[in-house]
Amino acid sequence: MRVFKFGGASVRDAENVKNVCRVLQTVGYKDSLIVASAMGKTTNALEVVVHNYFQNRFDLAESVEVVKKYHFDIVNELFTDKEHQVFVRLKELFDSITYFLLNNKSPNYNFVYDQIVSYGEIISTTILHFYLQECGITNKWIDARNALKTDTVYRDANVNWDITVENIKREINTDDLCITQGFIGSDYNGFSTTLGREGSDYSAAIFAYALEAQSVTIWKDVPGVLNADPRYFEDTTLLQHISYQEAIELAFYGASVIHPKTLQPLRQKEIPLYVKSFLNPTLAGTNVSKGAPLTPQVPCFIVKKNQLLISLSSKDFSFIMEQNISDIFKLFCEYNIKVNVIQNSAISFSVCVEDKFNHFEDLRLRLVNDYKVSYNENVSLYTVRHFDNNSAERILTGKTLLLKQVNRETMQIVTKE
Repeated sequence: MRVFKFGGASVRDAENVKNVCRVLQTVGYKDSLIVASAMGKTTNALEVVVHNYFQNRFDLAESVEVVKKYHFDIVNELFTDKEHQVFVRLKELFDSITYFLLNNKSPNYNFVYDQIVSYGEIISTTILHFYLQECGITNKWIDARNALKTDTVYRDANVNWDITVENIKREINTDDLCITQGFIGSDYNGFSTTLGREGSDYSAAIFAYALEAQSVTIWKDVPGVLNADPRYFEDTTLLQHISYQEAIELAFYGASVIHPKTLQPLRQKEIPLYVKSFLNPTLAGTNVSKGAPLTPQVPCFIVKKNQLLISLSSKDFSFIMEQNISDIFKLFCEYNIKVNVIQNSAISFSVCVEDKFNHFEDLRLRLVNDYKVSYNENVSLYTVRHFDNNSAERILTGKTLLLKQVNRETMQIVTKE
């Protein structure tokens, strides 16, 4: 069985949904599983719904209507028969969203987030399922929440592998074309959970691992894995073959083409990963597999925006020692703040972090009890794998350097625009 993952860009409107059909007709779909994301920027739009639920009830209904209109506009373009079952099913799904918002009693933001945001994938795969049927591509719709079981760490759930593998083998018939959702699962009570933003790649890898798939293909709007994000760098180079190890390193540092957790399950069973263009499906793209070159022949640039650079120093000029650092990291863990770069001296400690749950202010109030705290918001972290003499200059033009750290393989630079 092959696993195909289609991201939000590949199903963002009616024309792109039609293109998914063309891709499948081009590359074949026998004995395949499609894992699909929410359409376009639906996740962002549903995050607005969650925000309004807690902070701005006056705009709540309108924010739901924005999401509803977006999807009904797509199905109206895809289906000429307005009595088609897809319209009934979409109405039922949006009625379910409204019902939850009216009856939920939980004050837990992360719990509510997962119950609402998970509908993005449910809706997109429902539309895709019915459209492929219209195209003559018979397929079975699978609810990933019945297969992928997790703990209750809402918004960043951990997979229960034993139960999940057993469920997937039961739910997926490898002789059919099946369609399921990325990014989502459910906990032991049956409530929806999510695997972290951009987690659909990880979902594809989980299904591939359980099914011992022949391969995983991630369909993107780029020709494959590039040595730099073309939104921020010119003259990018396609990496045609890279090793699991190098792909894991690139993903860990933030390469957006592959989710950081995707590679481990694939590597364990030596399942090759292909990153290909849904605009040109016959192109070779990038192959991530065993036996590929360990080191790309060009520097690889990765950028993370909206980072925080935090600097701590002791109030009495005492050294910041191992115990201090241990206590600081316990706080980072407690507040779910991801650490990307560390640099310390005798009496100071600097760290570049990602505050995706907006917990920094609570953390800061804890840190000021013991340290002098200074910080820069909205900084950018650049990571260069296999850097050369021109790498830093390419990054720093027009920017202010806040921190630089270099080891044998990797250079990391924090800048302010």
